[in-house]
Amino acid sequence: MTVDDLNRFLLEVAVVLLFAVVAVRFSTRTGLPSLLIYLGIGVALGQNGLGIEFDNAELTQVLGYAALVVILTEGGLKTSWRSIRPVMPAATVLATFGVAVSVVVTALGAHLLAGFDWRTSLLLGAIVSSTDAAAVFSVLRTVPLPARLNGLLEAESGFNDAPVVILVVAFATTGPLDSWYVLLGTIIAELAIGAAVGLAVGKLGAWAVRHMALPSSGLYPIAVMSLAVGAYAGGAMLHGSGFLAVYIASVVLGNSKLPHGPAVRGFADGLAWIGQIGMFVLLGLLCTPADMGSAIVPALVIGAVLVFVARPASVFATMTPFRLPWREQTLLSWAGLRGAVPIVLATIPLVLQQDSALANEVFNIVFILVVVFTLLQGPTLPLVARWLRIGDGSMGQDLGIESAPLERLHGQLLSVALSADSRMSGVEVGELRLPPGAAVTLVVRDGASFVPDRATVLRAGDELLVVTTEEVSEAAEKRLRAVDKGGKLAGWLRGRNGA
Repeated sequence: MTVDDLNRFLLEVAVVLLFAVVAVRFSTRTGLPSLLIYLGIGVALGQNGLGIEFDNAELTQVLGYAALVVILTEGGLKTSWRSIRPVMPAATVLATFGVAVSVVVTALGAHLLAGFDWRTSLLLGAIVSSTDAAAVFSVLRTVPLPARLNGLLEAESGFNDAPVVILVVAFATTGPLDSWYVLLGTIIAELAIGAAVGLAVGKLGAWAVRHMALPSSGLYPIAVMSLAVGAYAGGAMLHGSGFLAVYIASVVLGNSKLPHGPAVRGFADGLAWIGQIGMFVLLGLLCTPADMGSAIVPALVIGAVLVFVARPASVFATMTPFRLPWREQTLLSWAGLRGAVPIVLATIPLVLQQDSALANEVFNIVFILVVVFTLLQGPTLPLVARWLRIGDGSMGQDLGIESAPLERLHGQLLSVALSADSRMSGVEVGELRLPPGAAVTLVVRDGASFVPDRATVLRAGDELLVVTTEEVSEAAEKRLRAVDKGGKLAGWLRGRNGA
């Protein structure tokens, strides 16, 4: 590659990224997952569009895995442990036994209705049975759901990639298929190893990041991303589930009150968007629409079985024992969106069965299925939620607090951002009743900053700088969160600093 080639390549990448960024605004307003727009960009650039020839399935799979690692990291860092802890048992069952039910029912449909042999049917069922976190939450941003349902969808999308990858690799190999008990044992072992690695990296990494003094705040996001990627690589090299390891490690790190937490999450968010855009454009380039005619009918048949039979069967079979109301189970069934994960998984047969017409047919079926049924489910999800009368009417946000260590002064600097619905609005600084050793030193309001006094009334949208000693930083943060949720009287009867 010459310098001129590099310049041309960078210009093309910049144009694609800018177009993709603008497309996000359109997708947010319409409820259409942005992945379809990115896939469309890839198709438009490909062989049946502008004529760019690209057929490297192995490179697409490798880059797709790398993008999924970044996407799972970003999702884990933003996952609130408080929201998923109550639904962890249900989410675990849905992401394992629920996936198994979905695979079997979809495979039955592919075998009986589309005429595929059992092994190919099981392969198709495994590929399309995993929900995609990026696709789910690009739509759920516009749908205010109860915290329990949001947490369940969030945890399921993060957990179910791991068992599905194991099944796809097993069914895509050309050799004899292992016995069911060997396959089950492999899944359990890989999930256990992945979970152990994720917990270890998350706990040790969080301790290290909190206690090391880096010379620049910009190094903290790099350190956290390195830990998350290391969890994936370590889990995979130990023959465990790297995807489960990276998600668990990211959840632990994201809930560990790391220094410069919002900056870390913002950095991960940007990388995740780049990963999504690059991955979907590559997947669009890999497909050849002119060769997809024979895959249309099987894709519609298998997709209909998946969406209208297999997904509801898996949800109702696994969630009924947890006494989840039927309305929420129905919405959970419809919210099982497919996206990047199934298409990336569909490249595994292309790599393992090179020059195989059946592997190409599987890829085409999965591609069409994802596009068609995402178009069906994504825009209609808010309508289904309203029809089922599900929604809490608000999109409440947690109080944003960023912690920056002041090692030489043995203190902490807390940056506090008041959301629009914060009950701290209207509270005087003196009424915060912060513990001794903590004080509000600066308020930023409407672009201007000033030093407050005890009578200064806080407003929604304010940003506060709170300086605390190391000994009371945790109590000060706890008190700020309590006032944010309960107003000036929060914890009045439970002690001065109670939540």
